[in-house]
Amino acid sequence: MNFENNPNKNLIEYCLRLADDRLILGQRLAELCGHAPMLEEDIAITNTSLDLIGQATSIYEYAAELMNDGKTADDLVFFRGERQFKNVLLSEQDNTDFAYITIRQFLFDSFDLLFQRELSKSSDERLSSIAAKSYKESLYHFRHTKLWVLRLGDGTEESNAKINDALEYLWMYSGELFEMDEVSKSLVISNTAPNLDLLKSEWLELVNIILTEANLPKQTLDTFMQTGGRNGRHTEYLGHILAEMQYIPRAYPNSQW
Repeated sequence: MNFENNPNKNLIEYCLRLADDRLILGQRLAELCGHAPMLEEDIAITNTSLDLIGQATSIYEYAAELMNDGKTADDLVFFRGERQFKNVLLSEQDNTDFAYITIRQFLFDSFDLLFQRELSKSSDERLSSIAAKSYKESLYHFRHTKLWVLRLGDGTEESNAKINDALEYLWMYSGELFEMDEVSKSLVISNTAPNLDLLKSEWLELVNIILTEANLPKQTLDTFMQTGGRNGRHTEYLGHILAEMQYIPRAYPNSQW
């Protein structure tokens, strides 16, 4: 999908990034329906998945309107290839075990809590209204995963070891959340997008307070970080996610539900 000549191309690109983050993470969580360690957690994970996919839908609809070429939100979800998705690599990481699921969600939720707060101040009224609604959901998501980090980190020797392993592995994907390029910088200047550089230290402090309370090691952003998702370079996981998610619409593209 080419929108290079569209006067709103930077805003469209930005919207796709935000929506892709939430869609792919929501799809990952949807895979866990019926597989959580207890009924209440199964319901909580499913609700979080629905929240994220709902947020993504609102942003895709806005992006489609900006593109103004006849494409719909469904087209943006089901008929783009792997290299056209711009989600951060963190969101596509595998559901290895419950510790990995918890840390992946915790890293994203703690970021999203601060991000939605700032995006709700955007000069773009549509993004601002979406963020204001999403902030309430992100607050619940953060509180939920924070409790699980504390529960597992300060639990048994085994639970602490497992969540520490997950943290050690997934941390290298956290830096991409704050990556800024010319697209995002141009939108910061117009007060459309938050300045992620200003959120970095607040996020790290928030995360480390909780990690310390959970008897987990403090982290730093001055380490090697995996990037590439914003440019369409993904891990092997995304292709499998899209193959499952897009199969029916691609097999029966004109079906009516």
